[in-house]
Amino acid sequence: MKITFLGTGTSQGVPVIGCRCKVCRSDNPKDQRLRSALMISFDDKRIIIDTGPDFRMQMLREKVNKIDAILYTHEHADHTAGLDDIRPLYFRVNKPIPIYAQSRVLDDLRQRFDYIFTEKNRYPGAPEVAPHTIIPYQSFHIGGKEITPIEILHGNLPITAYRIEDVAYITDAKYIPDESIKHLQNLEVLIINALHHKPHKMHLNLTEALAIIERLQPKKAILTHISHHMGFYDDVSKKLPENVYLAYDGMEIESSK
Repeated sequence: MKITFLGTGTSQGVPVIGCRCKVCRSDNPKDQRLRSALMISFDDKRIIIDTGPDFRMQMLREKVNKIDAILYTHEHADHTAGLDDIRPLYFRVNKPIPIYAQSRVLDDLRQRFDYIFTEKNRYPGAPEVAPHTIIPYQSFHIGGKEITPIEILHGNLPITAYRIEDVAYITDAKYIPDESIKHLQNLEVLIINALHHKPHKMHLNLTEALAIIERLQPKKAILTHISHHMGFYDDVSKKLPENVYLAYDGMEIESSK
């Protein structure tokens, strides 16, 4: 199973519009971050986690011509705003693309993208989706892979992390409930958000993310959803513990399953 980091930045991306900090002016491609999203590839299947505003560019960069499902973590625009850009992928197969999300998130998408979800007087250029409601800790399967939605808290907002076999993807977390900790044991790869160094009301900072990694003891941990305030990729990478890595856009890793 191959994991591709489509984007590793925060809601503003890096560089931030109008910012002249050293990180935003860096010429290192690993310091340039699109909005966070992930792609899981196995056999001939591709699962996307979140379609943010940069989804089109991410698909073009990775030369993707087919996706089999989209998993949504939550309804915020930096994770959903690119849904309309599934159109060419839909037209290639001419059948609804399955999407998986909490009922609250599906309701939000129906409101904002009503022309995609409507069944009456459909605009002929609109894509179609097949919505699936997920419930925390109730596993489902795509292409033979077991996927478990796991509840985490983004501030006070319950959102969804995903465990796919022995890989877990957590973004926008501030707190992980004890019940969810139980579902994150014995991981080969843990991907988790780490915004920057200072405390934040809605997101884990680096110290908090490293504490969770220490508690869960995955074989490998990768940090994502990174702000320009984190610092340069090269500088931060040198200070991380063994087997903890800073993600970058386009990064690929393989898991054993």
